[in-house]
Amino acid sequence: MGYPLEQATRGNGWCRAVLASMGVVLLGSLTTLDAQEPVLLPAVTDQPQVESESNIQWELQRLQQQIDELRAGAVTPVVCSPDPIAKPKFPTVRVTGLIQTDALWFDQDEANRTTLGAGDPVRGDIQDGADFRRARLAATGQAWDNVSYMLEMDFGFPGRPSFMDVWLDIDDVVGSNNLRIGQFRQPFGMDGLTSVREMTFLERGLPFAFLPFRQIGATLYGCDSDEVMTWAVSGFRYPTDFNGGNIGDNGGYGMAARLTGLLMNNGPGRGLVHLGGGYSFVDPSNDSFQYRSQPEVGIFETGGGVPAAAPTFVPPFVDTGIFQANNSNLFNVEFATALGSFYSQSEFYFVVVDRPGQSTVGFTGAYSQVGYFLTGESRPYNSKGGVFGRVKPNHSVGRGGGLGAWEVAGRWSYLDLTDDDILGGTLNDLTAGLNWYINPFTKFQFNYIYAMLDNPIYGDSEAGIFAMRAQVDF
Repeated sequence: MGYPLEQATRGNGWCRAVLASMGVVLLGSLTTLDAQEPVLLPAVTDQPQVESESNIQWELQRLQQQIDELRAGAVTPVVCSPDPIAKPKFPTVRVTGLIQTDALWFDQDEANRTTLGAGDPVRGDIQDGADFRRARLAATGQAWDNVSYMLEMDFGFPGRPSFMDVWLDIDDVVGSNNLRIGQFRQPFGMDGLTSVREMTFLERGLPFAFLPFRQIGATLYGCDSDEVMTWAVSGFRYPTDFNGGNIGDNGGYGMAARLTGLLMNNGPGRGLVHLGGGYSFVDPSNDSFQYRSQPEVGIFETGGGVPAAAPTFVPPFVDTGIFQANNSNLFNVEFATALGSFYSQSEFYFVVVDRPGQSTVGFTGAYSQVGYFLTGESRPYNSKGGVFGRVKPNHSVGRGGGLGAWEVAGRWSYLDLTDDDILGGTLNDLTAGLNWYINPFTKFQFNYIYAMLDNPIYGDSEAGIFAMRAQVDF
């Protein structure tokens, strides 16, 4: 017996049509033959006639068997050529993007304008404005079953588009650990590794100024089978510019490592305690460092109407200036909790810089932030990355009439860049935030930042900043 006719004729459309036509013709002819009266053969006595009669009977039996098979819906399988165009499984590609549109308003006291203007309050008068903080497009996917990639560009910076995450990943290079090569966020700090799509506030905390952040290099990373612990170690060139380049044969290297663990994880919303730490060593290619930071907002004001002496961007409130350095050692500790609609996150940073022919200097930074969802959601935790993840409203705004997710948040942030003869200043920020997640991919953020600056030369000053953001990603 053969295979069912439907199975046998799977393949190209032309093949199925031909086989179907042949089957109909054969079935019709054989059915007609079967319906006729039995054939009466003349009596014969010589041997050739006997053989002829046997042949005819054998042929009739064979035809009868074919009729039975056709009636049972079976034919001999026919092999057809495969479809001429077969879509390959790899590579795959998915286009993603992010848009963040910001608007800022500044209220500075006279001392703050004088400090930022180096004695000239006009030069230190920050203008109100609006800007695209980030406008990114990326392609990501699988090059093979064990190789993934990402190519991300940002169009929000002045000048040509800038490289963001540009890398390839190879799975299970050493055990279950993956290898990433390219430009990427170095494994250091919970705040720095949290995606800009999922930040609670408009910007990361003030100690972010210490991070090596995006550099070109390679990292080995992974987590245990229960996703309780994560680890990563990387080596990179330093410093890497926004176009992914670094040159220099005098140093120019760095490394970073991070280890995190969950002391408690009872599931989403039922209790979580995160503890982590990191270390980074950097030997800069230009034998120099500069640490500086804005008050957790950023905007470039290049439109018309800006006074000639006024800054065209938010100037740094604290700044060490460029100083000579052999290398730096950076340390940090992380602590985070989550329970129900409440969560918290804190980090402390300490960096020691060795200077040629001068004293070693040290700088510190810290932040502590809390958040609470008024609409009952819980902050999810990404156990493979050791960071908090994307907020998903219980009832998104749309045709269903949901309210989205509403979150209130607060943060204290601190950065001290003054030590010995380095007079970078000390900045404390207090931030109040209100976030409205209308769906998992769209949100509005409102921040009020109260910046308190202590400058060793000009003394204490203050500034109030109100900032808004509309964000969508895909």
